[in-house]
Amino acid sequence: MSVSDPIGDMLTRVRNSAMVGHSTVSMPSSRIKVAIANILKDEGYIQDFEVAQEEGRPQATLRLWLKYVGDRRHRVSAITGVKRISKPGCRVYTQKGEVPWVLSGMGIAILSTPKGVITGQQARRLGVGGEVLCHVW
Repeated sequence: MSVSDPIGDMLTRVRNSAMVGHSTVSMPSSRIKVAIANILKDEGYIQDFEVAQEEGRPQATLRLWLKYVGDRRHRVSAITGVKRISKPGCRVYTQKGEVPWVLSGMGIAILSTPKGVITGQQARRLGVGGEVLCHVW
């Protein structure tokens, strides 16, 4: 099945899995999805991720282990919300001085820049702008 927005598909899968309390979520892998997963892990939104190549499948599978806090009855996902900002039909770019803040610094913006896929805080520190992929809080 062809997906017109693979990053949006990834974020939707993560959002839906976190809402219903699944421990893992799987999706087709790509370099940008792995980069986003690496940022989510570094920022503490997911526990871990792996890229697995299964026999008989042409594309590798990206598997994320979601992170929850609290005991079994009252556990809450570390990911409260995810929003896709730049879409295939309407790209959103930002300059180095206008990198967005998410919930006054409580969340992160993920950007695709000439320095790679980085967070908004890293973009401010490096002094680069780029395409705003999504916000995570």
